Amino acid sequence: QVQLVESGGGLVQPGGSLRLSCAAHRTIFTFYDMGWYRQAPGKQRELVARIDSGNSTVYADSVKGRFTISRDNAKNTVYLQMNSLKPEDTAVYYCNANRPGWLDHWGQGTQVTVSS
Repeated sequence: QVQLVESGGGLVQPGGSLRLSCAAHRTIFTFYDMGWYRQAPGKQRELVARIDSGNSTVYADSVKGRFTISRDNAKNTVYLQMNSLKPEDTAVYYCNANRPGWLDHWGQGTQVTVSS
């Protein structure tokens, strides 16, 4: 059973914007913190942003001021609004659901490419 379904990746020019979406199973969305990770070729997967059920957020230093994570509880969906994109933001972006003491859930990944 697919728990997390991502959408919204693509090719964008430097300085452009994209919005990623992650639709979660209702139970997952209710009890888990939601986040976005990314993995560039040859690099480790890294946290981009996280949001908990109280809407507290955490961002990687590299995206602060450019990316915004948000959640729509009515739609069981978490979003990542990415502005002022840079070539170094190019990566596969993964949606993540985390709950201490429980296994993480991961989306299938969506490619974001920033290039002119």
